[in-house]
Amino acid sequence: MKKYLFVALAALVLTGCPSRPPEPQQPPVIIEPVPQPEPEPVPPPSEPVPQPPKIQQLDWLGSVQPLVGQMLKADGVTPGSVLLLDSVKNNTNGSLQIGKATSALHQALASNQTFTIVPEAQLSSAKQTLGLSAEDSLGSRSKAIGLARIVSAQYVLYSDVSGDVKSPTMEMQLMLVQTGEIVWSGNGDVKH
Repeated sequence: MKKYLFVALAALVLTGCPSRPPEPQQPPVIIEPVPQPEPEPVPPPSEPVPQPPKIQQLDWLGSVQPLVGQMLKADGVTPGSVLLLDSVKNNTNGSLQIGKATSALHQALASNQTFTIVPEAQLSSAKQTLGLSAEDSLGSRSKAIGLARIVSAQYVLYSDVSGDVKSPTMEMQLMLVQTGEIVWSGNGDVKH
């Protein structure tokens, strides 16, 4: 029994038996927020925000038409021939919208009576036959001649844009597929 009495006494000591009367509870303190003054507007940065670079609007059609006109009147060009038109290459010191230049070249040659242009679908199919991707620009003459022979073209037109990107120059060369001879070449400034 002593054992149980000791355990009960120990439990009372450990639980902190109330020997004092409880303290009266005080009401909670309410803290009111202090109103903050309106923040002052932050002035804009003193440096101006840089403008994004402007994309040059070049007159590709106006630039290629005079060259195409010269080419169509060149000696050694056989009317009724098939022409393989390669995409225009960018050899400038910057970025140009070369896709628009190639489209302008197609447009300038669309109504000519001298050449029949190899259709895009036939060109893509021939590129696959040679194991080239559809986007492959015919950088080497051997690729272009091989492709021209597959599509039975007599001529290949190389075009590139070179020089400073702010005032580029377009150069064109008309090459005879059978011999590799350049039968006409011309160049001119790209118009803005």
